[in-house]
Amino acid sequence: MNTHHFNWNLVPAFLAAHEHGSLLAAARALGSSQPTVGRHISELETQLGTVLFERTGRGLAPTPAGLRLAEAARAMESGALALLSSVGASRSTLEGTVRISASQPVACVLLPPLLAQMRQTLPGIQVELVASNAVSNLLRREADIALRMVRPVQASLVARRIGQVALSACAHRDYLARRGTPAEPADLLQHDLVDNDQVMDIPRGFSALGHSVPRERLVLRTDDLMAYWSAVRTGLGIGFVADYLLRTDPAVQRVLPQLRIPPLPIWLTVHREIRSSARIRAVYDFLAQAVPQTL
Repeated sequence: MNTHHFNWNLVPAFLAAHEHGSLLAAARALGSSQPTVGRHISELETQLGTVLFERTGRGLAPTPAGLRLAEAARAMESGALALLSSVGASRSTLEGTVRISASQPVACVLLPPLLAQMRQTLPGIQVELVASNAVSNLLRREADIALRMVRPVQASLVARRIGQVALSACAHRDYLARRGTPAEPADLLQHDLVDNDQVMDIPRGFSALGHSVPRERLVLRTDDLMAYWSAVRTGLGIGFVADYLLRTDPAVQRVLPQLRIPPLPIWLTVHREIRSSARIRAVYDFLAQAVPQTL
């Protein structure tokens, strides 16, 4: 017998038949069908080159080879159960605190529902959430994990691009009812606009197109991204926000769908020492899967 090609999936049918004494009872125990159990046992006998059961009027009687295999199979089953138990125990003993840094909208809107899901998967882990638009320094341990729109350059950090954040021009429906809906990007020059403060993206973007934005059009400038979102939600003017924020308020409507705004990449960043921390690795793996699905 070539053990490299041995089909271990046939063993459960054999064990069930050995314990229950018939193909029908074994099939019921496995939630399978009698022909399937019979076929698995026949395939197993062919692989081993020996008969495992004598078919009698009362059911199945194990042969000497069948008795020896049953003893070995039970040992294999016990080992598999012990392995599963060990893995489950290691997951349940993941305990401690993980510090996550993210921008304000990500920390305030995107992450909380995901952290609620993670609580069910990793109940022993507590989270310290740093909501800041400043890039936390992972090298100085200001955070264990960072979610950022900028890729870090330090060689000792591991950065994984896990998705991208789509952006849209939008405004509250009350503002649009009051001021009208822009039909072309150039129409924005006649609307009230919400922009960043230190780096004003809207004037810079229009300047690249050969237009100058009148200063009075920028009715609010702020680098606080949640204040920015609140200004748009209250109808102060038109702004550019992430689509995952738009989904939280149906009263804020997308405008200028033809305006192609480059999406922002989102990077999941950790220190290389992640490999030595099971709890950080567990949170990292969870976010790497959950964040793209939400985006």
